[in-house]
Amino acid sequence: MNVLAINGSPRKKWNAATLLRNALDGATSKGAETELVHLYDLNFKGCTSCFACKLKNGKSYGKCAVQDDLTPVLEKIKEVDALILGSPIYFGTVTGEMRCFMERLLFPYLAYTRPPSSIFERKIQTAFIYTMNVSEQQMRDYQLTVHTGLNESVLNRTFGHAESLFSFETLQFEDYDKVVFSYFDPEERKERRKKVFPHDCRKAFDLGVRLGRSR
Repeated sequence: MNVLAINGSPRKKWNAATLLRNALDGATSKGAETELVHLYDLNFKGCTSCFACKLKNGKSYGKCAVQDDLTPVLEKIKEVDALILGSPIYFGTVTGEMRCFMERLLFPYLAYTRPPSSIFERKIQTAFIYTMNVSEQQMRDYQLTVHTGLNESVLNRTFGHAESLFSFETLQFEDYDKVVFSYFDPEERKERRKKVFPHDCRKAFDLGVRLGRSR
C-alpha cells in the first residue's frame, strides 16, 4: 500500500503540512508506505495547452508531455494506492502551485467523450485537506464550497473516490504584533490553535487510517 501526499503550501511545517503529516501517520499505522512532496520545492509550471496528451496515437497520449521537476511526481501517482492533496485557501482558491499541479495531473486523464470520462486505468482513494483563515459559516457565505466541491467532483470522476477535510480559522502567524492586523483577536485564535487544531489533526490521522486500509 503506497500513499502519496502533495503539499501545496509554501510552508513545510505549518497548518496544511502538519495535517498532511498526520494523515500519512494514520496511513503508516496501517502498514502503508508513505511520502510527502512539497510543491514549492519543485520548478514547474501549469498546463501549457499543447494538447499532446490528447493526440491520437501520440506518444504522450494520456500523460503530460512537459518535462520538468513535476514529471517524476506525476509518474509516481500512476502507481500509488491513495493520493492526498493539501493546500491553504488563498483568495478563495487553493495556492497557485497546487492549481498548476492539478492542471498537469488531471487534464491528461480527461477524455473528450460524451459524457466526459477518465482514462486513468485504476481506481484509487483520494482526499483533499484544506486550511483557511475563515470559519465554516464564512466558507459557505463566501461560496468557497463551490471551489472545494468542484475539486472533489473532478478527483472523484478521475480516480473513482474523493473526500474533503477542512480546518477552519487557522493560526497564520506566531506573532501577530509584527503585522498590521485587526481582523480578529489573535489571542482567541491562539487559543483555538491549542484546543481545536489537535482535533483537526486527529481527523487527518483518521483519514489516513481509512485510506491506508482501503486497498
